[in-house]
Amino acid sequence: MSNKKIELFDTTLRDGTQGEGVNLSVEDKIRLAKRLDEFGINIIEGGWPGSNPRDKEFFKKINSVSLNQAEVCAFGSTARKLSNIENDPNLKALLETEVKTLTIFGKTWQLHSKHGLGITDIDNAKLIEQSVSFLSRNGVRVIFDAEHFFDGYLQSETFALDMLDAAVNGGADTLVLCDTNGGSLPNYVYDTTRKIVDRYKQQIGVHCHNDSGLAAANTLMAVSAGALHVQGTINGVGERCGNVSLATVLPNLVLKMNKKTKTELNLTDLSRLVKFTYDIMNMHPDTQAPFIGKSAFAHKGGIHVSAVMKDSNMYEHIDPALVGNKQRVLVSDLSGKSNINFKANELDIKYKDSKEITGQLVSKVKDLEFEGYQFEAADASLELILRELSGEYSPFFKVLDSKVHISYDESGTEKADATLKVLVGEDIEHTASDGDGPVDALNNALRKALAIFFPELKDVRLTDYKVRVLNEQEGTGAKVRVLIESAYEDDSWSTIGVSKNIIEASRQALSDSFNYRLAKLSNWSIKNKKSLQLS
Repeated sequence: MSNKKIELFDTTLRDGTQGEGVNLSVEDKIRLAKRLDEFGINIIEGGWPGSNPRDKEFFKKINSVSLNQAEVCAFGSTARKLSNIENDPNLKALLETEVKTLTIFGKTWQLHSKHGLGITDIDNAKLIEQSVSFLSRNGVRVIFDAEHFFDGYLQSETFALDMLDAAVNGGADTLVLCDTNGGSLPNYVYDTTRKIVDRYKQQIGVHCHNDSGLAAANTLMAVSAGALHVQGTINGVGERCGNVSLATVLPNLVLKMNKKTKTELNLTDLSRLVKFTYDIMNMHPDTQAPFIGKSAFAHKGGIHVSAVMKDSNMYEHIDPALVGNKQRVLVSDLSGKSNINFKANELDIKYKDSKEITGQLVSKVKDLEFEGYQFEAADASLELILRELSGEYSPFFKVLDSKVHISYDESGTEKADATLKVLVGEDIEHTASDGDGPVDALNNALRKALAIFFPELKDVRLTDYKVRVLNEQEGTGAKVRVLIESAYEDDSWSTIGVSKNIIEASRQALSDSFNYRLAKLSNWSIKNKKSLQLS
């Protein structure tokens, strides 16, 4: 059994879209299907054509798309009535997709068939067998999803097995054991799957939900017991707490358990695939996701960093590059000299007296973080500090004076304008601008002043703006932390400002953002800086 290859089944386009906040257009689904195919997924479940027009449209369009190796699969339920199997609209909709692989689910928990559907055990078995048989006779592969199987087997082994027998008698070629409620424990999943594998010649699969936080463990245990078909979503999205994340399961199967998959996976593309999926879904990635999260190989404590610099195996269970991720070292008030040295080496910064300067940097970072700065979320601001002490960087401009005026009138009209005095080299530029609120006015005025000297800044975009109150107990007099994310083409960076005045905190973050862009343009060279100012 251990030499047999595992079939990978992705249901992001179907079960994943049942997750809260997930909504994919037909075009989104097609783009994601292409990426899943390139990655090496064997079966891509595209949707439920019998339930909505969008999924029907997807199957119409996907049939004209050329995929490398993946099969597209349609999903549906068993027929509703025994008397109308061949005219059941759900089964007919499945066949109308013209795909060669179909998945249908049936009730394998007596609680559902008896109280949910209100039918006898015999009729439930007939619905499963005749529905599967009808589809099989039409020349398609039928995968049977045994819904709620682990709960059903716990209540009545006889009933659950009778339903699997019915699917086999109808011609199902794969039996998928579903932990639909996500409440089963790994040992039980292993023991039960082992019994089912021993009982049937058909391929056994597993489909786990994460309601107990055990979806990955349950999936791996089922594979250990002999399951050769694994279902999940690429980033764990799905109903309630989500489906099992294939981004967690696949590295464990391949790198830890040495399992072979039917198609060789491009695991080094896994992190990019997950990011692409989150982008398509317009969702924020899970930064602490195993293997592929931004924090999965991030080190913050000084002792940890010191160890990782000597041998990364001390605090990393795999080489992050194997899944397309990378090692990160965070600089904060918990940092030691090792964190600073690692960051300096990463950025290729050289210090003349590294020990003395590293000590100064550690002290400065700790002091600033005590004041409310948080550099692990503002890499660009941190890099400016590191490079300024190395002599590679000095600010391109300085805001000498700023005034922001806000006015309201009885009609509800709001106005905001900002006036700035900016020093660039030996030149002073006075400028003013209005905006949609005080921060926008400040941003517009600063851009206007700098455009005269640095037209290169006109295409820098502000993509995110966050404000956090640091000491709420001080009420309106509390300090605030402003985090700004900026972008130019595909490059993005984050900067920070802290003050009791939200306008001043915003000015700090904006100034760092523009300075960072200009410094990168000059390649961190004082000589190039002068030529950039003259251009």
